[in-house]
Amino acid sequence: MQRITDINIVGLTGMSGAGKSTVSSEFILNGFFAIDCDVLAHFVQCEPAFLKELSENFEEDLLNDDKTLNRAKTAEVVFSDPKKNRKYFDIIFPFITYRLLELIRVTDSENILLDAPTLFEAKLDILCSHIVSVVADRETCIKRITERDGITEAQALARLGAQHDEEFFRARSDYIIENNGDDLNEVEEAVFEIAKKIRKGE
Repeated sequence: MQRITDINIVGLTGMSGAGKSTVSSEFILNGFFAIDCDVLAHFVQCEPAFLKELSENFEEDLLNDDKTLNRAKTAEVVFSDPKKNRKYFDIIFPFITYRLLELIRVTDSENILLDAPTLFEAKLDILCSHIVSVVADRETCIKRITERDGITEAQALARLGAQHDEEFFRARSDYIIENNGDDLNEVEEAVFEIAKKIRKGE
């Protein structure tokens, strides 16, 4: 993949539970067209071609009786084994990338935000002119994940353990937004300043 030079593409990523959705909403208010890669993944998980490839590469039966994806079982398998985690994402990423490029081609916005938790794993950072990562302390992330997804603390820890830590994102991002508190004004101000710099090409 090559960077699309005539469109300003910003990659938004970060730790699970850090509050990327809040930050994404603020970028939209600042004139960015947001593409939610989790939503794209949800559509891809319904595609017969993806489900066929998944079934052929996993020894576990990850499908329901009606041949749809068993999301709960898939999450349990994928987040409990690093090798299976890698295998799963190696399968789904090309499907997501195809859908993503389709969306980019049809949008007329000059400022696009890729809301992508697995931005680096999918190598979508290659498309981006800037990377913005959202981070928070571990305890805050665990609390948010358990409340958001209705899972146990142990499951939240397993999910965080399968993902990159804060230092990984700090080392690979142009901008970092710390979102440990409940003060939305701080997030609003941070996004406003970052969006202004990005539009100026800084």
